[in-house]
Amino acid sequence: MSIDSERLEEYILSHTTPESPYRQRLWREAHVRLLRARMLSGHLQGNLLQMLCRISGAQKVLELGTFTGYAAHCLAEALGEGGEVHTIESDDEMEDFIHEFLDGTPYTHRVHLYLGDALTILPKLLEKHSFDLVYIDANKREYIDYYELILPHLPSGALILADNTLWDGKVIEEPTPTDQQTQTILAFNDHVQRDPRVENLILPLRDGLSLIRKL
Repeated sequence: MSIDSERLEEYILSHTTPESPYRQRLWREAHVRLLRARMLSGHLQGNLLQMLCRISGAQKVLELGTFTGYAAHCLAEALGEGGEVHTIESDDEMEDFIHEFLDGTPYTHRVHLYLGDALTILPKLLEKHSFDLVYIDANKREYIDYYELILPHLPSGALILADNTLWDGKVIEEPTPTDQQTQTILAFNDHVQRDPRVENLILPLRDGLSLIRKL
């Protein structure tokens, strides 16, 4: 029996805790004003980020790839007082959009935005802060670089969440696509799978979300 994936998703969303009004407004405006709005995390993945944040008891969150700020909203909503989200975005043209929907929220003071190259910004951030949850959704070609830079600074039990690790199904295409994006996602997945420092799980949610826990 074939499954109607659109109806199934509608059912799942109708039985999932609704988005906050801030996230609903951001999602609507992003789809009206931005060309790549489908890149934002969205309701289902956003709620998963919140759930993992709450279950893990995270207080210091690092995000690579802010884009619209949707995931930053999700993570900041899930944190208690004293919690912080440090988020890095390479595209400085997104700054006004991010602040438009973040400023005025009850948790705006929890979010710290950095504009620039993540590999340049990360060393100082990692020296200054101890993070217990990391969400990677930035340049796919640099996933292994991010991972290797961040992992040694994390405490045991910390979580790394890496987005787009199924890469639109290209990871199982035959013959294997030769474009650099697909090749680096494949290399990242293999790298994590072989790493004895972590345990890992890929969820087939949207474009693939890897859950990686430092041992």
